[in-house]
Amino acid sequence: MVATTIPSTTEDIRLQLRSWPEVEEYLERHKGVIIPLGSTEQHGPTGAIGTDALTAEAVALEVGRRTGVLVTPAQAFGMAEHHLGFAGTMSLQPSTLLAVMHDLVLSLARHGFERIYVINGHGGNIATCKAAFAQAYGTAASRGLLNAGALRCKLANWFMAPEAMGLAKELYGDKEGHHATPSEIAITLQIEPSLQSKQRPLPEPAPAGPIHGPEDFRRRHPDGRMGSDPFLATADHGEQFLEVAAAALAKDLERFLSEPAS
Repeated sequence: MVATTIPSTTEDIRLQLRSWPEVEEYLERHKGVIIPLGSTEQHGPTGAIGTDALTAEAVALEVGRRTGVLVTPAQAFGMAEHHLGFAGTMSLQPSTLLAVMHDLVLSLARHGFERIYVINGHGGNIATCKAAFAQAYGTAASRGLLNAGALRCKLANWFMAPEAMGLAKELYGDKEGHHATPSEIAITLQIEPSLQSKQRPLPEPAPAGPIHGPEDFRRRHPDGRMGSDPFLATADHGEQFLEVAAAALAKDLERFLSEPAS
């Protein structure tokens, strides 16, 4: 299942730039595909609303470039109900996200994809995405898909890769925080330089803590941050995070593609 040739550009592995005959030809060689999954939600007073989708897609494209595995368009909307107290946030309910991810997996499985690797940029998606995988396995079997027994899905949270977490600790220490983190902001600065103009020093953030809905979140974390100092981020840091996250996930993906179905 592992790609035998590595494309020279990310354009070569972007599914939306391929034709259907090209995808059929790809499926004759291997069965893996990457889905970037993000969210459209507030990231503090200086972070881009699209941070989670931007970072997931950037990491996914670099992983695809390194492995030769096709990358789908990013699913830019996730489960961000707790951020709805901040303007610009657009959330799917857990049941909606579950249905979306279930349907995307089944669409790909129908064509012959057997290893679905989801690169996620938002912690709020984790539980729902795993539930969608479980439901997709059952649906694939009930629909009698020929590859139902071989279908496997895996969730990879780029920000939880040990290498990325270690780099964040090294660069930012406790100022990494839990939301609107400098690590994720750094990647957005690297891929979208216009965002640099938004950066400025910020007051001490509210510490991370439990979340009980959007109103409670806004009350506890009035500027949207959870213990983070995004002003520490730089585009150079973003390049480092892309490198370590993509390298770690590319290795993980190669292992996933090589695992036997039984």
